[in-house]
Amino acid sequence: MLQRPKLAQRLTLAEVTPQTLVVGYAALARLIVPATIGVVVAADPDDDAVLACAMAARAEVIVSGDSALPNLALYEGIPIITAAQLVARIAS
Repeated sequence: MLQRPKLAQRLTLAEVTPQTLVVGYAALARLIVPATIGVVVAADPDDDAVLACAMAARAEVIVSGDSALPNLALYEGIPIITAAQLVARIAS
């Protein structure tokens, strides 16, 4: 994904290599065991995996571009928003 022209161009402008970006994210990440949850988004089990991980990590917010998750709006008290909504929250 980081080799896609649009992203590669942005990385070049920022003078960041894909490897540096991945290593930086890895330093911020922590491994968790997903919570056990029931089926929430039957059409896409990957969405349930995101929700299970958010629960286990005690996430403050889930940011997703997936069509089904933002339509959910809230899961177990965790807001589900788009990237644009997150930027708006940060800017305000």
